[in-house]
Amino acid sequence: MLRRPPSSPLSSSSAASDVSQRPRALRALAGPLRALALTAAPAAAALPGDAAAPGHVAPAARTAVATDDAPAPDPEQTVQWGVRPGDTAQGVDRPNFAYSLAPGGSLRDSLVVSNHGDTPLALAVYAADGFLTDDGTLDLLPAGEESTALGTWIALDQAEVEIPPQERVEVPFTVTVPDDATPGDYAAGVVSSLVVVAEDGVTTDRRLGSRVHLRVQGELAPALAVDDVRLAYDGTLNPFAPGSATVTFTVTNEGNARVAPATAVRISGPFGLGATSATDVDVPELLPGSSVERTVEVDGVWPLGREVATLTVGGEVVPLPGTVPDPEVVVPGVVATATTWAVPWVALGLLALVALVVVWRVRARRRARTAQQRAVDAAVAAALAERAAGGADEARAEDSPTDPDAVGSPAPDHDPVARPAP
Repeated sequence: MLRRPPSSPLSSSSAASDVSQRPRALRALAGPLRALALTAAPAAAALPGDAAAPGHVAPAARTAVATDDAPAPDPEQTVQWGVRPGDTAQGVDRPNFAYSLAPGGSLRDSLVVSNHGDTPLALAVYAADGFLTDDGTLDLLPAGEESTALGTWIALDQAEVEIPPQERVEVPFTVTVPDDATPGDYAAGVVSSLVVVAEDGVTTDRRLGSRVHLRVQGELAPALAVDDVRLAYDGTLNPFAPGSATVTFTVTNEGNARVAPATAVRISGPFGLGATSATDVDVPELLPGSSVERTVEVDGVWPLGREVATLTVGGEVVPLPGTVPDPEVVVPGVVATATTWAVPWVALGLLALVALVVVWRVRARRRARTAQQRAVDAAVAAALAERAAGGADEARAEDSPTDPDAVGSPAPDHDPVARPAP
């Protein structure tokens, strides 16, 4: 089912009701504005696709400007209508249109438009090329933007249709593939459009249609490319808990087949340590030439320094409804990597704090031992100095003269008794 990205229910505005008569620059701006206006009501917010049931009904917020053959409706009146593929030789009870044609081939089919309201409903019908929006959903070019591929190969038998109340009208169309068409997959849609011009000049284009898938027969060459891979790490304040990594990448379908990618992301540290993977990566089906950007968050990533993100993208070619995939058509796998630093700053801070405490304690003990040694050295020096001073005093006492009358005093050098007689 073709869906538009959700947005606020605001109508777009323009300077005049006739957008087609404006200068090219204003028309270029009016197209996106009308596309935004499509979200103003469910009638414009969804295009039934693969998952839509036949006869899907989408209500519109206001009625369309009536043609000359129908009475002018009340702008505030609610309008409901539905579209579905007709029951033709191409199939019955189909959710959308899907064909396989050779270059130069053609076929006939039809779109059924139902009016579920109580007043006649006038709608424009046309075909437009399909494209992928930024969020990966399939959308159709607005009426003021020219198609260049499948939208130009679909020719409706009538450009406008008026449906009586509670009735349905079948709108036939022809699909003709050019002789020089390149083999591969193409996407478009057959659209019913309801345009409302308010009194203040606000133009609102509400659309409801059914998508068209066409595979031009020939060799399919699926190919994917991965670009702009970026990796970022987000740590936590808990040094004993892992953080998360965010991987952003762009996948481009460079082949000619519609591909449903299968993507896996793996985050690892040096030598593959602490590897963590994410396998449920949401990448939508890609049309040939389209690309989409995705961001994946991987939890449980430990900060181990240099982290490496390894992105592996493969997939398979989307088969047309009622067919089986061709086993010989394989989508080549693509591997891309990105790196970043995952530094455990909190853990490093705690480690630095512990190191500072250890260094302080070691230095404190060293200072204490140094002071103690100095005290011991000083005491030893003092003792040695005191001993040295005592020895000097003893030496001086031995060298000083003594009293001859003192007991034990030595005899004089000459003894008068021992002198010989004359």
